[in-house]
Amino acid sequence: MTRDYSNFLPGTAPPPRHGPDPLTALGWGPAFARQIDAEALAATPPVRVMSVHRSGMQVQGDGIATTLPPLPEVTVGDWLLLDRDSPHQSRLLDRSSLIQRRAPGHDRRMQPIAANLDTVFVVTSCNADFNVARLERYLALAFEAGIEPVILLTKADLADDPAAYIDQASAISARVPALALDARGGDPARALADWCRPGRTVGFLGSSGVGKSTLTNALLGAEALATQTIREDDAKGRHTTTHRQLHAIPGACLVLDTPGMRELQLADAADGIADLFDDITALAGDCRFSDCAHDREPGCAVRAAVAAGQLDAERVARWHKLLAEDAFNSANLAQRRGKDRALGKLVRSAVKEKKARGKG
Repeated sequence: MTRDYSNFLPGTAPPPRHGPDPLTALGWGPAFARQIDAEALAATPPVRVMSVHRSGMQVQGDGIATTLPPLPEVTVGDWLLLDRDSPHQSRLLDRSSLIQRRAPGHDRRMQPIAANLDTVFVVTSCNADFNVARLERYLALAFEAGIEPVILLTKADLADDPAAYIDQASAISARVPALALDARGGDPARALADWCRPGRTVGFLGSSGVGKSTLTNALLGAEALATQTIREDDAKGRHTTTHRQLHAIPGACLVLDTPGMRELQLADAADGIADLFDDITALAGDCRFSDCAHDREPGCAVRAAVAAGQLDAERVARWHKLLAEDAFNSANLAQRRGKDRALGKLVRSAVKEKKARGKG
């Protein structure tokens, strides 16, 4: 039975235009334009996924603002070539970047978070929420996705010693800048202007209650998103944002607001971990044995650097932990993919056999 998708294309008004090129304002660039010729561009116009719900996806394009049926593996920030006659057959363009994590719980699969971001702001607060190990997880995720990460520290005005938090964040990686700012008022727009240029897409990641929605409101210049205060006893935040959504800022960037992630398991992120801990990765190449576990083996350059005070032992322990977690989760994912391929082969074989019997 063919499903009727006509109700997913209501005659809504197009989004307001800002500047001469609406697609460029939505983040369209050469990486996507190279994937389509002029004829196909006219027949299947590009639209960007602004939000995803169970019932459908909100998309925007040049003179287009509508809702499409949900598509498998499509996430916020993706670009689609809109098939007006069969929206469920709209083509997903190759991504310039993709943030994904291992799905929470026991489901051994990867969950896409957001696509085609240029910069990720990893947000934390100068209070009990601050956790170096958690920041490292977010940063490894960003490096693996090929996205520029920046650490933002909020609520510095409420901390007894904000400099201590700033020093710890700055020490995580020489490749990641760390900024302290007031999430309210005009401070974020000024402090983040270099990253929030027109046509770029940025996103805020972090725990609940650290100020992600407040930062988004500051960039939007309006109280567009609801915010809540943290619990005073443990500095834990309350969930305000319930789904991931892109917001277009007139004359500036697109900004992704996300719910806080209570569970962030890494998988297929070995390159991101290596980039985050590039100093340890470089030292590991000098170990006597190529398969050194950096535990008790003789000639271990990493252990020697710790003993000499050149590396922090706790940081090395966190590196070990992330590598072990990633290896375990990646192996589980590979096992699932193998089972899925085997099941698919079995189904195709059964269908082929059934057709053969029908012809006989």
